[in-house]
Amino acid sequence: MLTLSIFRENKDKVIRGLHKKHVKNPEEIVEQVLLLDRQRRSLQAERDETQNQMNALSKEIGNLMKSGNVEEAEKAKMRSSSLKEKVKELTEQTENLEQELTQLLYTIPNLPHESVPEGQSAEDNVIVQEGGTIPSLPENALAHWDLAHQYNILDFELGNKVTGAGFPFYKGKGAKLVRALINFFLEEAEKAGYTEIQAPHIVNETSGYGTGQLPDKEGQMYKIHQTDLYLIPTAEVPLTNMYRDIILEEKDFPIKLAGYTPCFRAEAGSWGAHVRGLNRLHQFDKVEIVRIERPENSYDVLEEMCAHVQSLLEKLELPYRRIKLCGGDISFNAALCYDFEVFSAGQKKWLEVSSVSNFESFQANRLKLRYRTKEGKIQLAHTLNGSALAIPRVLSALLENNQTPHGILIPKVLQPYCRFDKID
Repeated sequence: MLTLSIFRENKDKVIRGLHKKHVKNPEEIVEQVLLLDRQRRSLQAERDETQNQMNALSKEIGNLMKSGNVEEAEKAKMRSSSLKEKVKELTEQTENLEQELTQLLYTIPNLPHESVPEGQSAEDNVIVQEGGTIPSLPENALAHWDLAHQYNILDFELGNKVTGAGFPFYKGKGAKLVRALINFFLEEAEKAGYTEIQAPHIVNETSGYGTGQLPDKEGQMYKIHQTDLYLIPTAEVPLTNMYRDIILEEKDFPIKLAGYTPCFRAEAGSWGAHVRGLNRLHQFDKVEIVRIERPENSYDVLEEMCAHVQSLLEKLELPYRRIKLCGGDISFNAALCYDFEVFSAGQKKWLEVSSVSNFESFQANRLKLRYRTKEGKIQLAHTLNGSALAIPRVLSALLENNQTPHGILIPKVLQPYCRFDKID
């Protein structure tokens, strides 16, 4: 959530940023925020002044009673009672305006960093780095859904029977390969200094609002019937909410967290050939890394996190590219976001496997996540997160890129984790 100070002090910057994110009528939105803010502050000032009058009158009543002037004291009590009712009314009006203002702020996305390119959609994103070698496969190379059937390692039909589309079964060496990837990603995160957290897979509504999934992505989240609880769309939500309503000290930094969780996403409207197989699921496994940092360090940390994701892809020997998202494609919460894609040779297409984002103070403002500087000043921290990595599309690329006439070869780095070198 954007701070009110940026609306008051840099209105033009907010309008430019919202235009870059292709928000409709940003000028009207900004003026509405400023209007509600002025009304709220005016009511608050009137309430405070009325409270001061009531406090002064209370002292006067005490003095009148001590002096024996009962008649005047009773008149003052009547005036005090009237002021008390006015304070109550003004408090209710202020609280209603604060709620209206907060709900409006919840609908306004984060401002993009100045380096975010202009653009309306994924076609306008910018490739900033490429690595690895795209494998040369024969014309009859298979996509992962055909390989899954041939080697009996994935069962989409069974998942559809038991649950529904987007909930596959992993079987035999397929299940072991998923577990190997999870363990590999977690151990690499540990080597990079991240503390592993086993987090809940269900969060409350307050946590969803804290990291910005609510109200923006409410339609993509599974809500548990007759509760205010949600299945998590990513470990980012519980991991970041660990620090909700916390004031950190300088000595607490850096905060580096890693967590493996299943992720649940309703993904309404996700149908068609482009989401076939593992390309888009309603339940999938992912290792997430989360950072909480001082504002002056956060963009260096973003590069550090990108380097970590890149190292994972290089160790898995997957061809990859790093993409800076444009204003029209960047997420609601992010100030700057890089996607990592891998080339899946059986499908002959690039698949997103990671998003690494800096939210600056946007989430921290919602979370009331602050820290105390060495000078004693309390200010908002910056939050960042990244997939390191999401399992299904990494798995599909590994299967497709390493297929041979004699089986699917396992990258050397994974062999100690899965304890086999080939699926045959």
